Amino acid sequence: MKNTCLILPLALAATLLAQDVPRIGILGDAKLTVNEVIERVLASDTDLAVSRITKQEAVLGLKAAQGVFDPKLGFTGRQNRAISPVSSSLGGATNGKLTNKEFLTDPSVSGLSPLFGGSYKLNFSNSRQQTDSTFNTLNPQFLTSLALSVNQPLLRGLRYDDNRHRIHVAKKNIELSQAQFRQRIIETVTRAVQAWWELDFAYRNLDVQKEAVRLVERQDASNRRLVEQGLLAPVDVVQTQTLLATFQQNVYTAQSNLTAAENGLKAMMLPERTDLMWGMALVPERAVNAAETQPSLDDAVKQALANRPELKQSDLALEVNRMDVKLAHEQTKPQIDAFATVSANGLAGNLITQTGANPFSSAFGPLIGQINQLSALNGLQPLPAISFGSGGVPPIFVGGYGQSLSALGTGHFTTAVAGVTFSLPLRNRTATAQAAISAAEGKRLSTQHRQVEMAIEADVRNSLQLSASNTLRLEAARKALANAQEQYASEQRQFQAGTSSVFLVLQRQTDLINARTRLVRAEADAGEAGANLDRALARTLETRKIEVR
Repeated sequence: MKNTCLILPLALAATLLAQDVPRIGILGDAKLTVNEVIERVLASDTDLAVSRITKQEAVLGLKAAQGVFDPKLGFTGRQNRAISPVSSSLGGATNGKLTNKEFLTDPSVSGLSPLFGGSYKLNFSNSRQQTDSTFNTLNPQFLTSLALSVNQPLLRGLRYDDNRHRIHVAKKNIELSQAQFRQRIIETVTRAVQAWWELDFAYRNLDVQKEAVRLVERQDASNRRLVEQGLLAPVDVVQTQTLLATFQQNVYTAQSNLTAAENGLKAMMLPERTDLMWGMALVPERAVNAAETQPSLDDAVKQALANRPELKQSDLALEVNRMDVKLAHEQTKPQIDAFATVSANGLAGNLITQTGANPFSSAFGPLIGQINQLSALNGLQPLPAISFGSGGVPPIFVGGYGQSLSALGTGHFTTAVAGVTFSLPLRNRTATAQAAISAAEGKRLSTQHRQVEMAIEADVRNSLQLSASNTLRLEAARKALANAQEQYASEQRQFQAGTSSVFLVLQRQTDLINARTRLVRAEADAGEAGANLDRALARTLETRKIEVR
């Protein structure tokens, strides 16, 4: 009766401990392979979305830099009316004031040359001028002009300038954003695979701990029957139920770890907290994948150095620095520019008839008359009458705006100007200092480049060793489990034959559970090590068949 009283409370405790802790907020199950997890994580990763926007901004940055060479349309239009006081008869005004009117339009096209750093401007000037001056023979008159101006650097800015520098840097920024985007995907996929393996381990570890409880429960039931038969002491039941309580604690801990791993993966996968999958239990579903062949150390290092995005970013930084050095050196050169302007002009207007006496003719008329009288007395030919502004006008100039364009098109009235300008700062300390700064920056980037190569070398070596060690550790864990199962079965047979004890049976059970736990941990670690090796060799995207766009 005393033995029965000892066993019953412990049996009640075992019944209470055997109850699973409910999954809070879980309404169903959802099976997920590692590839499905990767797809969901990539679709919902906000940092990846930011990196994608950065790529788009880099492309737009190139377009913005190239836009400096887009031609620019210009237009100038004005209308003038000026009334000037005139006190002299030579001013062309008969009433003391001179009125001039002008309407001008001047459209133009200008821009920069993307080849040799020059600039150009083509403008077409049109004006209509009207005046009440008595000296004009064409009124109104139409003036047209077509002019082309070109400025071309001969030394500084000929081969390289700030505009072309910005375009080249913008192209490198596109490559840089692509390398950063690729690196972000690799890191995201690696974290997703590792999180999936952690969830897989949490599920399998929970199963192992539950199996441990079931094994001890069966042993406990067997021990209590033997106690009732008087074949075992009650303390043997106490040993079994103590181990049962310990394993139950392991179950509850494993359940909590499962929830944490599951929620961690959900936080990576789901775009928002209201997603219905928050209420689902994520069940890892393994797919049969061909084992990756582990490369040799030399091949692995070569592959990593050729494909790692970090090294690509370092290379791009060095290339941009070389462009900075080139631009800074260009600024130290003298400024020698050639310029040229070619223009054609046209003129036309309405011919007016002189109605009153010409002021110049009236002023010189008496003088000419006296000279002619003296000439007659000396037998000389008389001088002709002086005419100002009353002579004939060439027919090409008589007409309206169309006639002015016709005169412009003949090319008879052209102007050509060409020359060279030269500018040389006596010390040019700013450009010299900037060139020295760019050179020093190049040395710093070269040092960092070597540091990146060293870090990649160490990362590849560590990843290869970790992958190889975990592969061997997994094989050892499988052998250890097989041995633990055989030892447990052997101990059970000895116990049933009466040649063993409850303590040894429970010890073998504990060894078996530990072996199973180490196996599932080794499987997860091997999977995570494989993902880490893919990351170190920059082959994650190829292994997972992910296309980067």
